[in-house]
Amino acid sequence: MEIADYIVADDRELAERVLGGDAVAFEYLFNRYREAIHRLFVQRTGSPDDADDLLQETFVKVYVNLHRYNAAYTFGQWVYTIARNTFVDYVRRRQDGLPIDDRFTAPASSAPTPEESVIHSQQQTQIEHCLSLLDPRYSQLIRMRFIEEYSYEEIAAKLSLPLGTVKTRIHRAREQMCRLIARNDE
Repeated sequence: MEIADYIVADDRELAERVLGGDAVAFEYLFNRYREAIHRLFVQRTGSPDDADDLLQETFVKVYVNLHRYNAAYTFGQWVYTIARNTFVDYVRRRQDGLPIDDRFTAPASSAPTPEESVIHSQQQTQIEHCLSLLDPRYSQLIRMRFIEEYSYEEIAAKLSLPLGTVKTRIHRAREQMCRLIARNDE
C-alpha cells in the first residue's frame, strides 16, 4: 500500500489491514488518535509522564484487542472507551496505596472533555433510538443488563425466568441491537 492510501483509508480499513499483519496501518491509526488521547490523559493526570505511560498502555490494549473491535461502532469510540478504562485502572492502582480516608476524593479533573461529551451524547441518542426499535422484551433486557447493570442472575430473579432463558434472550437482543446500530451507521 502506498503512503497516500494509508492517509485516505478510513479507520475500519486500517483496522482490517492491521489484523492482516500490516504494522504500518497500525502506526497510522495510532497517529490519528495519539494527540487527542494524550491531551485527555494530561488533562486528567496533570502529569505528561503519566500521560505518556497511559497512552502507551492504551494502544497496547488496542493492538492486542483489535480482533474484538466491532465495526458497528466508530473506531474512535472504541479507542476512547479503552482509554477511559485504562484511566480508571490507573486511578484504582493509585488509590490502592492511599489511606482509606483519602480514597474517596475525586480525581483532579473528572469532568469529561468536550470530545467525550459529544461522543457520549451521540452514543446515548443512537442507543435510545435503537432501543425504541427493539421488541419491548428485548429492550427491557438490554436496559437491565447494560444500562442498569444487573447481573444475569438478578435479571432472572426479577423477571422470574430461568437463567439460561435470560442469557439466550440477552444474546439475541444484543445481536438485534448490533444490527440496528450498523444499519443506522450506514
